[in-house]
Amino acid sequence: MVAAAPARATTRDWLGLAVLALPTVVIAISMTVLNLAVPKLSADLRPDSTQLLWIIDVYGFVISGFLITMGNVGDRIGRRRLLIWGAGAFGLASAFAALAPNAELLILARALMGVTAATLMPSTMSLIRTIFEDPRQRAVAVSVWISSFTAGAVLGPVVGGALLERFWWGSVFLLAVPVAVLLVVLGPILLPEQRDPEPGPLDFLSAGLLLATVLAVVYGLKRIAAAGVSLPAVAVTVAGVAVGVVFVRRQRVLRDPLLDTRLFANRAFTASLGTTALAIAASAGMQFFISQYLQTVLGLSPLRAGLVVVPSAVASITGTMLAPVLARRIPRAYLMAFGLALSALGMGVLTQVSADAGVGIVVAATVMTSLGFGPTLALGSDLVLGSVPVRQAGAASAISETGSDLGLALGIAAIGSAGMAVYRGEVAGNLPRGLPPQAVAAAHDTVGAAFSAAARLPGELGESLRLAAGQAFTHGLRLAAGIGMVTVFGLAVAVVLLLRGVRPADAHGSEQSDKSEKPELVEHRAEAPDMS
Repeated sequence: MVAAAPARATTRDWLGLAVLALPTVVIAISMTVLNLAVPKLSADLRPDSTQLLWIIDVYGFVISGFLITMGNVGDRIGRRRLLIWGAGAFGLASAFAALAPNAELLILARALMGVTAATLMPSTMSLIRTIFEDPRQRAVAVSVWISSFTAGAVLGPVVGGALLERFWWGSVFLLAVPVAVLLVVLGPILLPEQRDPEPGPLDFLSAGLLLATVLAVVYGLKRIAAAGVSLPAVAVTVAGVAVGVVFVRRQRVLRDPLLDTRLFANRAFTASLGTTALAIAASAGMQFFISQYLQTVLGLSPLRAGLVVVPSAVASITGTMLAPVLARRIPRAYLMAFGLALSALGMGVLTQVSADAGVGIVVAATVMTSLGFGPTLALGSDLVLGSVPVRQAGAASAISETGSDLGLALGIAAIGSAGMAVYRGEVAGNLPRGLPPQAVAAAHDTVGAAFSAAARLPGELGESLRLAAGQAFTHGLRLAAGIGMVTVFGLAVAVVLLLRGVRPADAHGSEQSDKSEKPELVEHRAEAPDMS
């Protein structure tokens, strides 16, 4: 018996995709725009250094900790319902942040923004799994969804900068309010409802263990990236891993687990998830240095530094959108491997950068890297979605997003720490004689602190400090790019070995592969989406 062909998406479905792209753009803007507002925010609210760190970081911490729980909540109460409720709450939390009268309430508002943003990300991705039954159309939809993040990251500095020139710091948070209104109004009209028909109860103890695991691991990794390896940071990270072990053991004995560990027995799911997380880690480690290199070593203004990364953003969107088209003729594993190899070559170009090289080599390297990562992120995310039953789409989406967040933190911590170790080692051995103790301490801290200290020193002494710090930091950047290059080349080989011949199954459970062989992916339709 031949299975019926999956339903093709309608105009209404594509309009629904446009609605689903809105929150991803706003979330990306919210992640990038706050750094621009820090000077005005600091002058108005006068937070101390610890409060300022929490204002910046608590949003990302809370998102990471609640993604999987919210994905499961969506599977139980309905993904559209969670998206609409979450959008309304995100808009209110953003307005609360914009009007916060002091640092303490702003930290609370940012935490609430993180909780509500965690409802949006898995809901949007899992609804794509519900709406687009045809594998080819779903791949295009996932590419659009991923590109919306890139677009938001590019728009953040531009839109935020324009607002901050005319209004107070809180105006950057109000961008979310009209988007929330649109989602609440258009969501019930254009989006279907979908839920797990037999969800089981939500295990709150598991949710608490998972939150503790992710918060501890992400916090520990970020502290290692910011201040180097230290006993407290390592202890927090190890404690988080230990709680994670308890969490996993609990999931294996529960009848209705918060995280179905059987998903990881699916080779395609695990390989795709690991590939995207490690690719993001390699990219994050490199980007950690590039932004500082442009603004500190090369002395570009924030606006000019933002313009330098625009070509790479365009390349990322291009690679992401081309991926599903090329995948119709090229097996996915080989297309992803080629993209990873191109990214690795881009990182190889960056290993040749110097302290006075200019922006040309940075643009060339980042364009190659971003263009190559596009197919990996688009097709890898699509494989993650296509490898699970529709009823588990929310949980799978949340796992994918959590893996990306952990990859981001891991890349900055591991590769960033290695590069900063090179910086601190080289700058210590090349500091000019006669520096005051404060300047020596600043140079050992960060390259930004070194350049600030150099600006307060007399001519030749300050120039010598700038030269030593700039060269040392550039060597750290080269090491980070080299580590990323080796990592990504290794991923290219692994993708071919692990994903060769695999493609998502269609919505009716028919088995497909790029070579007409028995696939790793088998899908079972839970229930037809309600398109009313």
